[in-house]
Amino acid sequence: MGLFDHIRKSGKPLPLSKAIIHTAIITCFGLITGALIKLLDIYTTNLGNIFSQVSVWIFICTLISVYSNSALRAAVNVFGFCMGMLLTYYITAEMTASVYSLTFVYGWTIFALFSPLMGFCVWYAKGKSWISKIISIGVIIVMLAASIVLFDKIRISDILFAIITGFILFKK
Repeated sequence: MGLFDHIRKSGKPLPLSKAIIHTAIITCFGLITGALIKLLDIYTTNLGNIFSQVSVWIFICTLISVYSNSALRAAVNVFGFCMGMLLTYYITAEMTASVYSLTFVYGWTIFALFSPLMGFCVWYAKGKSWISKIISIGVIIVMLAASIVLFDKIRISDILFAIITGFILFKK
């Protein structure tokens, strides 16, 4: 019995080989996403801007978290996705001689390094207690607050991602 089983119980443990395959697939998704997003930054305006916002990444990491088998698997899967995405984003930036700021590299690296902790916590948002509700509300507040702090405003896409995230988190 786990310490937080009263909030949400883990699913049946995955065999190690299956867990490795799941994480490898999620990491590959991150690797592909990172390169694709950098190319969108270069060759499009609107899509590049949307995928530069934190709300998109919080949404994707929330999906990975809540649909993982356990809080620990959520932490591992979210970390694999974020590190894969970050790695290929900046490799693609180097290969295409794109301009980017070291401030953004440091910021996104910090985001990726804290992603396991966030993935672990967010996994419990799909639980059946008041703590789950607080975590869910917290995810949405952080999503919108990050838009204000980092970009000085909440955009329509931020609101849409917050609504979709809320639907995912509060739907039982």
